[in-house]
Amino acid sequence: MTSELRDLYQEIIIDHSRNPRNSGQLETATGEAKGNNPLCGDRVTVYVELGDGKIVDAAFEARGCAISIASASMMTEHIKGLTVEQAQIAHEEFNNHLTKSEAPDLKQESELAALMGVRNFPTRIKCATLPWHTFIVALKGGADEITTE
Repeated sequence: MTSELRDLYQEIIIDHSRNPRNSGQLETATGEAKGNNPLCGDRVTVYVELGDGKIVDAAFEARGCAISIASASMMTEHIKGLTVEQAQIAHEEFNNHLTKSEAPDLKQESELAALMGVRNFPTRIKCATLPWHTFIVALKGGADEITTE
């Protein structure tokens, strides 16, 4: 990866962390779930609104590190308009890209590719994946708080 691409990715993560998209409660949510990463202190609540088998809207509330907040922001942008099945596949692909040694890189034109640098910092992978795992629980109607531990 070139230094210019690394710099761009860093800017994307900082921008989403400082100016998160879809931050706040979603009054029309049909599902919500809470997630916790006790090692880092990340806490996230993900809200989804489903309609006609699609994700009509998504939002989150988060407190934590820049990686976790940026991941939640990028995720909510990415999943809006997807079918439930497409969103579940997006979750699997994102998780595999960060956790599998043989996973191909995400398309570089995707903002989510900015988070691929987290692979080099195994302790931060949980920060990036927490919003996604929480989202999947919200799709299923929520549960007790999920945790990375």
